[in-house]
Amino acid sequence: MFYRPEDGHGLPHNPFNAIVSPRPIGWISTRAADGSDNLAPYSFFNAIAYTPPQVMFSSTSAKPDRGDTKDSVANIRETEVFCCNIVGHAQRHAMNDSSGPWDRGVDEFDHAGIARAECDTIPCARVADAPAALECRLTQIVQLPGKTNFLVLGEVTGIHIREDCLRDGRFDVTLFEPLARLGYRDYTRVTDVFELSRPGE
Repeated sequence: MFYRPEDGHGLPHNPFNAIVSPRPIGWISTRAADGSDNLAPYSFFNAIAYTPPQVMFSSTSAKPDRGDTKDSVANIRETEVFCCNIVGHAQRHAMNDSSGPWDRGVDEFDHAGIARAECDTIPCARVADAPAALECRLTQIVQLPGKTNFLVLGEVTGIHIREDCLRDGRFDVTLFEPLARLGYRDYTRVTDVFELSRPGE
């Protein structure tokens, strides 16, 4: 089949998210100017540069109590920092609990029973037992086409790695099985890996 997005796909459910998958999940923690914490998962998330290390996530909807966006972007506008927490399979239910459209006063750490720790390089909370966490300073927020689409870019200023996720000096994803988003309500986890050498290596 072929379709133009502006004409519609004609299927029972939009296939776009299923086509671009799997997508890593950035469990984004932020702190508002008033000191309140927020935690929410985003599957439009990835690393985008090595030197300096940089990441991105995008928010594609809004809440009535936040105007044109959601809590994460609103908080980052105020404080210009955020933390990208990596989600292991064991944290799937807590991650899902934190994804609800809660009022801005709801602390998802408390709501979902998630232990928090303070970041080292930025004034923000992180998920204490995340396999890894990337502390970030905002570099820019880009308004994308679409009323509520915002791309958030940040430079990584500190990296936490859980000790039990290291094997022989490597961050071994099979030890915590990172969660990834597919289409619809589907998720997957990484349970095995294989290696390919680039031509000329």
